[in-house]
Amino acid sequence: MHTAAPRVTVGKATVTLAPITMTHAEGPLPDGGKGQVWGAMHSAPTAVPGGLTGTPAGGRSPVLGLAIQPEYGGRSDFYTGRWSMRLRLLSPLLPHGCTIGADAPLDFQLKRSGPSRWVSQDPPLIEFSAYDDTFTAPAAEHCGPLAGPLNRRLGLPASSGNVMSYDASYTFRTYDQLPSTT
Repeated sequence: MHTAAPRVTVGKATVTLAPITMTHAEGPLPDGGKGQVWGAMHSAPTAVPGGLTGTPAGGRSPVLGLAIQPEYGGRSDFYTGRWSMRLRLLSPLLPHGCTIGADAPLDFQLKRSGPSRWVSQDPPLIEFSAYDDTFTAPAAEHCGPLAGPLNRRLGLPASSGNVMSYDASYTFRTYDQLPSTT
């Protein structure tokens, strides 16, 4: 299991997302290959400064507020650092399906910023930092009549200038430490 509070810039919007918690399993397979199993991803919405309008009034108004809710995008390969995510956009004025990366998720190729650091041996706790400054951010989709103004406000689509800084910690248990189910 690992937890991170990524700082992400997509287009003209920069936010430090609420902590993301992911569970997954990985390790060697009997044939010597590498195996991975995805578990789940959880996070809370994060307010976007300036709300829908990009102004101080937009950031203070409940009706004009805007939040980003990270969601799993269908890919996770923690051996290579590849991971995908969608960013659901939440506002009283937007339909539920309004999402950056709805049809084609943001695809990250995380690179380590430095070495991992063991914080504790028992329980195991490791911290690491990674980043991606090469991903593209598609336009928000399924946003109804506000799609055009919303994409202009957020500067989407954006083929460059997007950055994710990913400071995380993780812990693990080996299979021989798991409780027996029989």
